[in-house]
Amino acid sequence: MAAHTSQSVAKAAGDETDVARGRSRRTDGPQRAANRGGLKRAFATHWYAWAMVAPVVLVLGIIIGWPLVRGVYLSLTDANERNVARTIGANHIEATYAFVGLDNYAAVLSDPVFWQRLVWTVVWTVACVTVTFALGLALANMLNREFKGRALYRMALILPWAVPGFVSVFAWRFLFNRDNGILNKLLDGGGIAAIPWLDDPTWAKLSVITVNVWLGIPFMMVALLGGLQSIPGELYEAAEMDGATSWQRFRHITLPGLRSVSMTVILLSTIWTFNMFPVIFLLTRGGPGDSTEILVTQAFREAFVASPRDFAGSATWGVLILALLMIFALVYRRALRKQGEVW
Repeated sequence: MAAHTSQSVAKAAGDETDVARGRSRRTDGPQRAANRGGLKRAFATHWYAWAMVAPVVLVLGIIIGWPLVRGVYLSLTDANERNVARTIGANHIEATYAFVGLDNYAAVLSDPVFWQRLVWTVVWTVACVTVTFALGLALANMLNREFKGRALYRMALILPWAVPGFVSVFAWRFLFNRDNGILNKLLDGGGIAAIPWLDDPTWAKLSVITVNVWLGIPFMMVALLGGLQSIPGELYEAAEMDGATSWQRFRHITLPGLRSVSMTVILLSTIWTFNMFPVIFLLTRGGPGDSTEILVTQAFREAFVASPRDFAGSATWGVLILALLMIFALVYRRALRKQGEVW
C-alpha cells in the first residue's frame, strides 16, 4: 500500500514537472518575441534620439576607437622608423615589422626608467590634485559668501581657465627665467640670490606643480562652488542655532554636502593631471635632464624624439598608461560604492 502510494506521488510529481517544462517551452518563445518587439517599438518611438547619438558614436569610434586599436596592435610588433611603410620620393617601401607578442611589455616593465617615470608621475598627480582641491575648496567657500565685488573676484579667478593653456605656460616660463624673470628680479630686490627655477631638478618639479595647480584651480573652484550653492541654507541656520562652530558646520554639513561633487572632480582632475603633457613639455621639456619626465612625455619621446623613432615602444607606453588609469578608475569606483556613492 505504501509502495503504491509512493509510486503515485512520484508519477504525479513527474507529470507536474512535464507540464511545467511544457509551459516553459510555450512561454519562452513569446517572451523572446516580446523582447524583440519591445526593442523595435523603442527604436520606432525614439528614432530621433538614436539618430542624434549615432554621429557622436561614429565620430568617437573613428577618433578614439581606431587609434586605440591601432596602438594596441603596434604595441605587439617591433615597428619603428626603419621598418614601417613609407614613401621616399617616387619609391614606396613596404612595411617589414613583425609580430613579437608581449615582448615590448616585458621590456618596458623590466626597465628601471618605467618605474622612475611612474613614481614621479604618481607624486606629481597626487601633489597637484591635493593642492588644487584644497585651494579650490578654500576659494569656493570664500566666494560663496556675500561681499562687495564678489562677481569681479569670480571673474579674476576664472581667468586662468579662459586663457589658452600654452599661453599660460609660456607666461610662467618667462616668470621662471633665471636671469630676466620677474620672480628672480623681485628676490634680487630683497637681497635674495636667484633661484634656478627650471635648472635644478627639485625646483623644476616644484615649478611644474605650481603651474599645473594654477591652471587647475578655476575648474575645481567653479565645480565646488556649484556644489556649495546646492546645499540648503537652512542646514547652516539650524546648526548655528544649536551652537555649532564654523569648523563643525564645515565638517558636518559642507564636506558631506560636497561629497558627490568632490568625488567627480577628483577623478577628472586625476586623469587630466596624469596625462598633462603640455605643462611638462612646454615648461621644462622633461628637464633638467629627465627629472620631470612623466609617463606621457616619455611615450612622446619614444615616438618623436628617439632615433630611430620607436613606434611600438611608444604604443606600449600608451597602452600601459591607459591600463593604469582604468585600474585606478575601477578601484576608485569600488571605493565609492562601499561608501554608498552611486557612480
